[in-house]
Amino acid sequence: MDIIADILLAAGALGAGFYCLVLSRRLKRFNDLEKGVGGAVAVLSAQVDDLNKSLQSAQQVSDGSSKALQQLTGRAESVAQRLELMMASMHDIPEAGSAAPAPAAPGAEAAEDEAMAAAYEEADPQPAAEAQDEPKSSGLMFVRHNRSQNRVA
Repeated sequence: MDIIADILLAAGALGAGFYCLVLSRRLKRFNDLEKGVGGAVAVLSAQVDDLNKSLQSAQQVSDGSSKALQQLTGRAESVAQRLELMMASMHDIPEAGSAAPAPAAPGAEAAEDEAMAAAYEEADPQPAAEAQDEPKSSGLMFVRHNRSQNRVA
């Protein structure tokens, strides 16, 4: 009886050893970095890193666009204020049907344009802190030209 028990015990140990060998091979194939789940995890990890980098670059681009849009909006508001000033000053100009003013000297218009540009720059209501953030405007947006000077004889 002891011999039969020893034979069965040895057969069970051999069966368990064979089963462990089969499981070991399956586990190696499962965790293989090229074909198995390990490879899929490695590929997904690389894709997550690429997506994080592209997300960060997209956030930087959107932040830059937002800042540019804010600057443009500020410039548009300042131009709108200047246009309102110009429209308010149009009430002081006499109508076309009234007496025409005497013709001015050719250099007088240039001096008048420079004086108006200086007046508009002084009338700019932006605080100094905002003026540092925004680029400096070039002065008058609309300049009156003397048509007689532009003609070529």
